[in-house]
Amino acid sequence: MNAINKPVNIVNVTYAQTKASVNTDALGMREMQQRVFEQRDARHLLVKAPPASGKSRALMFVALDKLYNQGRKKIIVAVPERSIGASFASTSLTTHGFWADWEVKDKHNLCDPGSSAGKVDAFIEFLEGPDAVLVCTHATLRFAFEKLAPESFNGAVLAIDEFHHVSADTETSRLGALLRDVMKGSDVHIVAMTGSYFRGDSVPVLSPEDEAKFTPVTFNYYDQLNGYAHLRSLGIGHHFYQGRYTDAIHEVLDLDKKTIVHIPSVNSGESTKDKIEEVGRIIDAIGHVESTDPDTGIISMRRQDTGEIVRVADLVDDTDQKKRGDTLHYLSHTASKERDGVDIIIALGMAKEGFDWPFAEHALTVGYRASLTEVIQIIGRVTRDSPAKSHAQFTNLIAEPDASQGEVKVSVNNMLKAITASLLMEQVLAPNFNFKTKKFDDDAPAKRGELKIKGFKEPSSDRVMQIVATDLNDLKATILQDDTFARAAAGSVDAETTNRVLIPKIIREKYPDLNEEQVEEVRQQVVVDSVIKNGEVREVGDKRFIKMAEKFVNIDELNINLIDSVNPFQRAFEVLSKSVTPSVLRLIQDTITSTKVELSEEEALSLFPKIKTWKQVHGKNPDIRSEDPTEKRLAAALLFLQKLAAQRKAEKASTETVVE
Repeated sequence: MNAINKPVNIVNVTYAQTKASVNTDALGMREMQQRVFEQRDARHLLVKAPPASGKSRALMFVALDKLYNQGRKKIIVAVPERSIGASFASTSLTTHGFWADWEVKDKHNLCDPGSSAGKVDAFIEFLEGPDAVLVCTHATLRFAFEKLAPESFNGAVLAIDEFHHVSADTETSRLGALLRDVMKGSDVHIVAMTGSYFRGDSVPVLSPEDEAKFTPVTFNYYDQLNGYAHLRSLGIGHHFYQGRYTDAIHEVLDLDKKTIVHIPSVNSGESTKDKIEEVGRIIDAIGHVESTDPDTGIISMRRQDTGEIVRVADLVDDTDQKKRGDTLHYLSHTASKERDGVDIIIALGMAKEGFDWPFAEHALTVGYRASLTEVIQIIGRVTRDSPAKSHAQFTNLIAEPDASQGEVKVSVNNMLKAITASLLMEQVLAPNFNFKTKKFDDDAPAKRGELKIKGFKEPSSDRVMQIVATDLNDLKATILQDDTFARAAAGSVDAETTNRVLIPKIIREKYPDLNEEQVEEVRQQVVVDSVIKNGEVREVGDKRFIKMAEKFVNIDELNINLIDSVNPFQRAFEVLSKSVTPSVLRLIQDTITSTKVELSEEEALSLFPKIKTWKQVHGKNPDIRSEDPTEKRLAAALLFLQKLAAQRKAEKASTETVVE
């Protein structure tokens, strides 16, 4: 059965095209690179910046300064896969105003073909030789670590690209464990770079103790995209289908746009388990094959609708490794520079991290992606600034739940998480506010980018300020990945419980070093930032109003209690209600309602005032059999508290009997 609705964008962001993020200064540095270079003296530097912001060149500037001015002797750059090594090849920087060039000798580029283990001897030879710069893969670095003592890295600068591949989980990330060893056992300087600092498995990249050793430099997505010269807008949306995705993909595959189609993993529910057949059906949706270039593997096709020729790259078929290698070489060396080199790329597990196709306009991704890092990387492929590209689009093609199939709960959960991930991206892509406490007698107008809120708690410590400045989006990602919170975002838990119980619980788990006052300060930042960025702002005369909980509120009259009454991610369910049929929506609602969300004592106690109010208003206790999810939740809390009171009464009686 074909999809029944056209794609629905839940994120539409327009940018100012200031050119600030692409213009360069007298040293040839962009805005982000200038920020990083200002912190060049830091021993451990953590750079968080979007794809295409120029992280590789930022590393070159900093590393050369450490080499020439800070007494460092060696620079080692580690990348997650061989293809990304090209970003760190020899580069002329003096022609753009810098005082030195980045030079990598061929023998010290260990990203060429061959096993990672076999390159360890070349790595060790480099450390013992006179040359300054080496580029290798994460895997080669891991194997080298195992052969070397930590003190072998004395005098070195170790740069790790795509740092989210490192994990604090020592059992699964040898690189993470070895990195900590070399930090403790040598005087190494580290430059860590990432475009997405959160991991799909929710394991932190660094422990809080190790992260505290790094000086962070954050260049956010809004800074990057707002400063482009060509790209003006970005849309993020969903398209829901029933049956097989190959029967619905033609409704969202716009052949007038340069597109990367990411088909689902063969292990996912969306996969037909035959990836070659899936590619064949996508090709059928495009048109008729005219020819295949024997040197590049590029397929020339004639469109069914216009008769125009469309050039397609198939990166899914891996039966002929040489052929796929030729296609990748063509994409990286020709199609990345020539707009007419390719029109559509079909990929499975490729064309994401570090893939450079600046002309790409549309990322069409089939199936829910559990990793927020992967979503960031996929979107990053289409948000590169390029002439003749004014709009970029990310579309997620997701299966609707089917009552006749057994995996309804999984399907509903995937839908909710895909949409909440998009809402997170909306947060990431929006401009930042500086929130301040509005005092009783404060009538002074707010500064640009500042918002004053009654009852708001400003950060009282350097630790909270650091979390707010650099970790807020990562914290939101952790919150949105929590299973309980995903259901709460869809309306099964009331807003105040979500904001005052569930979110603080996640903050405590993520930052065990914070006291309760600091937890509340971080909580308010998360909730306020999320609600404000999700709210629709309108200007009427000289006043600004923001839409919260279906009504507009004067921004000058905002207070923390009003904001806490709004579920910051409630639009997840609103999106579903507008995007699927009434029967599917009922199935989703029933599934959410039937999914048991365990009550904690803290949550039940927080709901007690609402239970009393309910009884005063309705003249009875809330009913556990009610169709209203709020009443049902209040009734569950009441039963929990009654059971807890009876249990404690019995324990007290038992203790008194023993004493007697």
